[in-house]
Amino acid sequence: MAMGLFRVCLVVVTAIINHPLLFPRENATVPENEEEIIRKMQAHQEKLQLEQLRLEEEVARLAAEKEALKQVAEEGRQQNETRAAWDLWSTLCMILFLMIEVWRQDHQEGPSPECLGGEEDELPGLGGAPLQGLTLPNKATLGHFYEHCIRGATADAARTREFLEGFVDDLLEALRSLCNRDTDMEVEDFIGVDSMYENWQVDRPLLCHLFVPFTPPEPYRFHPELWCSSRSVPLDRQGYGQIKVVHADGDTLSCICGKTKLGEDMLCLLHGRNSTVPPCGDMENLLCAVDSMYLDTMQVMKWFQTALTRAWHGIAHKYEFDLAFGQLDSPGSLKIRFRSGKFMPFNLTPVIQCDDSDLYFVSHLPSEPSEGTPGFSTDWLLSFAVYERRFLRTTLKALPEGACHLSCLQIASFLLSKQSRLTGPSGLSSYHLKTALLHLLLRRRATDWKAGQLDARLHELLCFLEKSLLEKKLHHFFIGNRKVPEAMGLPEAVLRAEPLNLFRPFVLQRSLYRKTLDSFYEMLKNAPALINPVCT
Repeated sequence: MAMGLFRVCLVVVTAIINHPLLFPRENATVPENEEEIIRKMQAHQEKLQLEQLRLEEEVARLAAEKEALKQVAEEGRQQNETRAAWDLWSTLCMILFLMIEVWRQDHQEGPSPECLGGEEDELPGLGGAPLQGLTLPNKATLGHFYEHCIRGATADAARTREFLEGFVDDLLEALRSLCNRDTDMEVEDFIGVDSMYENWQVDRPLLCHLFVPFTPPEPYRFHPELWCSSRSVPLDRQGYGQIKVVHADGDTLSCICGKTKLGEDMLCLLHGRNSTVPPCGDMENLLCAVDSMYLDTMQVMKWFQTALTRAWHGIAHKYEFDLAFGQLDSPGSLKIRFRSGKFMPFNLTPVIQCDDSDLYFVSHLPSEPSEGTPGFSTDWLLSFAVYERRFLRTTLKALPEGACHLSCLQIASFLLSKQSRLTGPSGLSSYHLKTALLHLLLRRRATDWKAGQLDARLHELLCFLEKSLLEKKLHHFFIGNRKVPEAMGLPEAVLRAEPLNLFRPFVLQRSLYRKTLDSFYEMLKNAPALINPVCT
């Protein structure tokens, strides 16, 4: 009994102890929690692995970018080094090119090797055959042609000059007698220039060019302003200048208000408050442009033509011929008409001396073409005609007797004149021919101009001209040419100026250049037919 009761009590106690409400077992759900934890830990581990992979990819990307940046920097450094080396090489090439160009400028104007013999000085050669392979008449033909067709035709040039000089002296004296010395321009003695006075005139009828310098009345004077004194002058204005009318003491034209300090309440009745221009009446009497102190070419033309007309009316009764104006665009283009029907043209051009030199400003000079017509009526063309005549005379003293330099110029001018009559005028003129000859005279030995070398020198002159046409460059003989002898007495400002290209219009006007080049080669083709040993 006791044992049974003990067993019952043991069962009850065990039941009570194991009852979940009385003593809940904390680890009853451990198996389920462990599975959840393991599952979460696996999920977390997977996330960590993914994050690790992402981080590894990011690190790899950053490393690749760093490597790329490093490579770009290296390439940039190499490019900079290459660029620096290239810039250095370009600079060296430019310096070398400039040195070659300077050397070429110093030596390019010598005679062409295709035009000369092996013992003579040489010019840089042309790209192809000289004169396109065309041949000129031989020495004997040229000599015979010159003696019978050129020298004979110009034999009366001296008599023509003498007659015209006597008549012009009388005409200018009559002009002076009609002028008021206190208010009118003062006309000086004429100066003979161009082909008639340089002994290479070819065209018929013979044409004299005479310069007539004039000066303003006292107390005024002319103050020339050359184009090379200002850097703002356009290229097509090079070779021109302006002439300011000033007082002899150096002050520009003005009334007393320009020299006296007026009160604030006082105003000059002749000038506005801000005006610096003299009274219009005074300026017109001094041939200045409207509202300007600069001499006007149109005013000078009108004045000169009027003065010549009045002077001729005063002496017309003494002569048995008529005098009339020729070209309307030239102030001094005159023509003497004899009763027999013959006429004698000549140019009487008003000019202004440039300071104390032999340079002269002209309003119009047909024989010396410029790079274009003047852009303003106050632009005056600078003429070197007196210096050209002096250079030819000085050079003649050093040349052999009977030198052929003027013969070459006459034959070339004859060909150009005949070609112009056949095909019309082109951009090439006799002044270009003379400029080319002056360049060759400066570079050739005196012995190279013997009479027996007429054919070689003519060929050389035409080759030089062809080369200049192909390059579109023919420099003015005096402007910027430091090789000109100091004995010529050129102003230093002219020698320091930039060389003036007489063929610059060909660069701007392609049609004119094409026509000129075609006309030049056509002239060479026609030369054998034009240079006929028997004059007709």
